[in-house]
Amino acid sequence: MSIPLGVLDLVPISSGSTAPEALRNSIELARRAEEFGYARYWFAEHHLNPGVAGTSPAVVLALTASATSTIRLGSGAVQLGHRTALSTVEEFGLIDALHPGRFDLGLGRSGGRPSPPLPATTPIVDGRAPNGLRIPPRFSFERLLGSPRIALQRKLLLLPDATSQDYAEQIDDVLALLAGTYRSPEGVEAHVVPGEGADVQVWILGSSGGTSAEVAGRNGLRFAANYHVSPATVLEAADGYRAAFQPSDVLDKPYVSVSADVVVAEDDETAREFATGYGLWVRSIRTAEGAIQFPTPDEARAHIWTDEDRALVQDRVDTQFVGSPTRVADQLEQLQEATGADELLIATITHAHKDRVRSYELLAREWHRRGHSAQSS
Repeated sequence: MSIPLGVLDLVPISSGSTAPEALRNSIELARRAEEFGYARYWFAEHHLNPGVAGTSPAVVLALTASATSTIRLGSGAVQLGHRTALSTVEEFGLIDALHPGRFDLGLGRSGGRPSPPLPATTPIVDGRAPNGLRIPPRFSFERLLGSPRIALQRKLLLLPDATSQDYAEQIDDVLALLAGTYRSPEGVEAHVVPGEGADVQVWILGSSGGTSAEVAGRNGLRFAANYHVSPATVLEAADGYRAAFQPSDVLDKPYVSVSADVVVAEDDETAREFATGYGLWVRSIRTAEGAIQFPTPDEARAHIWTDEDRALVQDRVDTQFVGSPTRVADQLEQLQEATGADELLIATITHAHKDRVRSYELLAREWHRRGHSAQSS
């Protein structure tokens, strides 16, 4: 079975670097990913992080579209908690107007409460799925979501006294505006120019089997499950989506992409060196400080770790795939088998840009050697 690979890019800023340099590096990486045969290149949306420059997927996508020609480009994901359906459709309508048929409109919630755990449909024994994939204990995001920084972020992103629209209702509005079938409760039509009829592929991103998975399934949309963000709930997310799936005009059966954090080098030892800063970077996110600039290996080794620190990042560190091309490709095939993924989405961060580019190159070469194609559904 041929499984395409895509790229997920946060536009990370390395220590000693700048946001403009990070943006130039990401656009170059997109060009190289196209050469390497990756199927998609997605930009995430994050705010108030000193080490992440990817704040507006649509803007970065417009810049990247002009620098590439064939690779699909998309958002992973637009955060709908502080946007309207209209503004989202207008933004993607604008970029689709000049680069038709190349964009994925990935939609995600922001500021929502985590879904409660769902009954397991896949047995997990000693932290492993039946095929051996590591499934760590569930991480609680309550501390992160309750932090003053997250509250400030929401205050700055929303207009005064504004409230976020119900997510399922908002997805319905996005789909209706794209299709040209939107009607207000009073029967008034709305037609988005440009935007209506835009040739974009709509995806829903989610970390659990809750609201996002249900909305994706009910609308017959493609779904991206986040092993790299919430490895404990990736099986729940994929299973919940498939259980809710109803065929649509765009899909007759479920279609799932699964993300993974990956670092590849010529050998395991080199890859581990390049990945040294990952734990400290994850710690900065989970303490609600905001993602720091990605540290050098020496900067990361200088950090004095507490037991609390280690517990905070253990699930992410344990589920990062680090090593030679053969080792990492084996792990990705294990992830695909456990989740039934139709595609895999690769997130790689290293301090040196050249090492990041090389990681994607080595992985693509090994992946293609195994007979996997860049073609996606």
